[in-house]
Amino acid sequence: MLEISLLSLFITGLLGGVHCLGMCGGIVTAISVSGTGQKPLLQVGYNLGRLASYTLMGALLGGLSEWGMAQASYRPLQVGLFALANVLLVLLGLYLAGFSAMVGRIEKLGSPLWQHLQPLARRFLPVRHPWHSIMVGAIWGWVPCGLVYTASLAALATQSASGGALAMLSFGLGTLPNLLLMGAFAAKLQQLKQKRPVRLFAGLTVCAIGLWHLANLIIS
Repeated sequence: MLEISLLSLFITGLLGGVHCLGMCGGIVTAISVSGTGQKPLLQVGYNLGRLASYTLMGALLGGLSEWGMAQASYRPLQVGLFALANVLLVLLGLYLAGFSAMVGRIEKLGSPLWQHLQPLARRFLPVRHPWHSIMVGAIWGWVPCGLVYTASLAALATQSASGGALAMLSFGLGTLPNLLLMGAFAAKLQQLKQKRPVRLFAGLTVCAIGLWHLANLIIS
């Protein structure tokens, strides 16, 4: 089956942490200074909400592609989705490494939806209760993000609701260490993500994953 492996998605989420810190760093830092005596619970709640949104997104996209495959010629559409997901993965790697701003422009496609969701998230700020942090995380899971868009295309390529959910969950779990650490070591991690060697390693590794999948597609 043509699909990006769960391990590749996990690694992409993990190495994409330099991007996660920029997209989610502000809200994670805000949660870290909220809720006296509840900071760990608030951080866990935020990430649970975010993972729930990713999993739901994957299930919806995987289910949609499963329905679409039943309506159209199976193989060409499958190959196209797989190739597009990996091209975006390569672009994402170049973006993380600082060689291209293309993904940043792609992220703007999700701005109309985010303009409607962002005011909803503000209703739960400042976060005072774990339930509020879960809601903020669930909403923040839909923030325009090239990293998420790449994983979303991979979810589409699974051709099933369960496969799409697993794909997005694997990706989300990969982002988890960075954002959990962000809550405790915000300043140090922000400095680390600016270091050129860190960005190069993360970006070029993500590029290599995308190119490897594309090479396998051509060979097969």
